[in-house]
Amino acid sequence: MPLKEIDLEKVHYYDLNNEVNIPKNNTIQVGKDQEALKAFLTENVEPNRLKFASLKERFDWLIENDFIDPTFINKYQFSFIEKLYDFLDAVHFQFHSFMAAYKFYTQYALKTNDGNYYVESYEDRIAINALYYADGNETLAMRIADEMIHQRFQPATPSFLNAGRARRGELVSCFVLQTTDDMNSIGRVINSAMQLSKIGGGVGINLSNVREAGAAFMGIANMAAGVIPIMKLMEDVFTYSNQAGARQGAGVAYLSIFHPDIVRFLSTKKENADEKIRVKTLSLGLTVPDKFYELTEKGEQMALFSPADVEKVYGVPFNYVDLTKEYDNMVADDRITKHWIDARTLETEISKLQQESGYPYIINLDTVNKANPIFGKVVSSNLCSEILQTQTISHINNEQKYTLLGADISCNLGSINIDNMMHTPDFAQSIEAMTRALTFVSESSDISVVPSVQNGNQQKHAIGLGAMGLAAFLAKNKIYYGDDIALDFVNTFFLMTNYYTLLASNKIAKERKQTFFEFEKSDYANGSYFDKYLAKDWGPKTEKVKNLFTNYHIPTIADWQQLKESVMTDGLYNAYRQAVAPTGSISYVNDTTASLQPIVSRVEARAEGMTGRVFYPASGLNNETMPYYVSAYDLDQRKVIDTYAAAQEHIDQGMAMTLFMRSTIPDGIYDWKKGHTEKMTTRDLTILRHYAFRKGIKSIYYIRTFTDDNTEQGVNECESCSI
Repeated sequence: MPLKEIDLEKVHYYDLNNEVNIPKNNTIQVGKDQEALKAFLTENVEPNRLKFASLKERFDWLIENDFIDPTFINKYQFSFIEKLYDFLDAVHFQFHSFMAAYKFYTQYALKTNDGNYYVESYEDRIAINALYYADGNETLAMRIADEMIHQRFQPATPSFLNAGRARRGELVSCFVLQTTDDMNSIGRVINSAMQLSKIGGGVGINLSNVREAGAAFMGIANMAAGVIPIMKLMEDVFTYSNQAGARQGAGVAYLSIFHPDIVRFLSTKKENADEKIRVKTLSLGLTVPDKFYELTEKGEQMALFSPADVEKVYGVPFNYVDLTKEYDNMVADDRITKHWIDARTLETEISKLQQESGYPYIINLDTVNKANPIFGKVVSSNLCSEILQTQTISHINNEQKYTLLGADISCNLGSINIDNMMHTPDFAQSIEAMTRALTFVSESSDISVVPSVQNGNQQKHAIGLGAMGLAAFLAKNKIYYGDDIALDFVNTFFLMTNYYTLLASNKIAKERKQTFFEFEKSDYANGSYFDKYLAKDWGPKTEKVKNLFTNYHIPTIADWQQLKESVMTDGLYNAYRQAVAPTGSISYVNDTTASLQPIVSRVEARAEGMTGRVFYPASGLNNETMPYYVSAYDLDQRKVIDTYAAAQEHIDQGMAMTLFMRSTIPDGIYDWKKGHTEKMTTRDLTILRHYAFRKGIKSIYYIRTFTDDNTEQGVNECESCSI
């Protein structure tokens, strides 16, 4: 029975899955999910899989019919491919939930051109990924396959989906650009955004260098249009450039909080905004220096500085001036045009917009740069706020050619499944395989359509190994999210990933006798990056966490000293190694919880196109784990912030941290609510942002609000950038 002819009246898996959401005897019918899984595989997958007499016949057919690229297959003897399949088959992989199998076969499995038959099983997609990333190295191919079939490692959706395919998009998840204050640069960035949206994921664009609306332009007063028209153009670009409808284009505009257009920028997302300025699909983000927090705490007026004037005075674009350090000097400098606003009024406007729409994202810029070990300055981020890498400016002439080629950013992402990783036989070997796989993604990406991104990628070899499944792991081990034991685990786990990604990158640098660009100017080269690891033992403090890591070597001060010496001698291949992205549909395929965040619901309802709602019980949900699965909307969000802060200590880039609020806040969650309204207010969000800032959080991705009518506001389903 072809897929397109499946009679929904004759299959049972949807009905069985729906019963998961119908309590029986006051109990969640978790067992119905397993029945739905079995029915889906029996009624949908097995009858519609294209069958072959042999593995060789299958590969020949795939190549002849232009489904997979023969180039990487030809790097192996076919006898090895058979050996790889024997290994995968021996694992006897099984999906653990209906949602996992459903998501894989509907969104990831290769299908015939008419869509009638599945051409791939899960093992097939794993095999292709492993062979592709290993680039002919049989040992590495086996290691990557081992990590993926045991679901310890999951490449980002574009990488997992496109690896090895003859007809594919790029493997890269997202990109980051910036523009200077001239028409050539603005035009080039808009074209670049269109090209990047076509080949890959979401695009982040920083507009802070552009002069404000009403500024003088070409010697004529009040001529500049500011950032809003550029944002409108960007929105149209992402609507148009959407991979022929296969994926919606997506982008985010970032602006400095000290930019004179800041109020108009925020107004573009208000529901009652004039259509001339309103942006409906473009995301908004702010870059926020420490000085803003200081001004709001003191209740002072704040100056907004004209970017064009700042660039004339300082000789560098606005993005590259340390606003916290230079603020008083800039206020006193009559050459710089200033606009004034009450800092707390602006802060309230930010909270109002977050309450209404979930935007803007917040990048705590000084926090980012104080922790940045790479020479240069981080000025912006990506669509999901976790990529934090240095950029350099490009100069474009009137012929739209580069007179100075700068460096922009591409994001090469993957995630560790924490729950499964804690069962690996070799932590170091697992991390090395993942690091090498993502490094290949960086090296094999062709982004020549945007030379600045290509240049940045070739200079940095940057990757972003993140994590998912924290809430599932904690619940299965009877640990409450955000408590002292949970924070001890998070600290230890990311201590391990930091150490072992450094070890792997150092090993690659030794093998290739090559380091990332300007390594010699980094804090790795001078050794200062390692100071905090030599000052104290960062290992686990609680007995439960010590027991969880019994089978693994936790790096000691002596280990860090040895690594420091090795890195200073031989360098690192990857300028950046870690970033925790949001995990979307791929976390369901891995049958685990998203990213580092708590669950939204014990039984989550997902809208799946024409199908309607599909229900997903939290991984491992049973009577014993249920008390440890608390909805994010019922948690003190300081627990979420504390969790991300514990991980941030060891992550060189950032994390897409979402905060979850109820429009009516349950009693007792926040001490400052006593005697005040039970409704969520702008004050609540302001307090949480300041708390996150004090805890060293680099970025806040999104605010999700659960309303009194049981709907969610500000829900960002960013499939383009999600893992």
